[in-house]
Amino acid sequence: MRKNFDSQTWLYPMPVLIVGTYDENGTANAMNAAWGGIHDTRQIAVCVDPGHQTAHNLQCRKAFSVSIGTADQVVACDYVGLVSGREEPEKLQKAKFHPRKAEHVDAPYFEELPMTLECRLLHYDAVTGCAVGEIINVSAEETILDENGTIDPEKLRPILYDPVHHLYRNMGDVAGKAFHDGLQLK
Repeated sequence: MRKNFDSQTWLYPMPVLIVGTYDENGTANAMNAAWGGIHDTRQIAVCVDPGHQTAHNLQCRKAFSVSIGTADQVVACDYVGLVSGREEPEKLQKAKFHPRKAEHVDAPYFEELPMTLECRLLHYDAVTGCAVGEIINVSAEETILDENGTIDPEKLRPILYDPVHHLYRNMGDVAGKAFHDGLQLK
């Protein structure tokens, strides 16, 4: 037996994505994008309400970064989603986020978040709020790399948004091997 919940914005997992942009004066801003993920090969989509400072910045600079929210930074990640850069000029200082210029696009990333996607804006739809970016580069602090030099999720400690209970959750245990385990049914 199933229970129906009508139309909801519920999907698991929901990554916690911190979008970094510059305004026309070069002032950095961070926003917690509640909805977003991989859109296509080498593309990411994030929802950004047209009234947000981030929407203005996206259209102004045509670039953004997407950093992965982590368990170590859950308070700051939540804060940048609660407070507008238009209304709080000290937003990044209060979050204790230190912006740095990305190497490949005209956008900031944040020292405290160890994994970042650097993106060039491909399209922003002011009606739906959907921003699509081409992923130009992925950067990661060496502290979150495994012995093979790739990103180790256990060291990254990404958090996920639980839209049903309005909680942030840690990423769970390994359940199987992608593009492999299903081969036993072929």
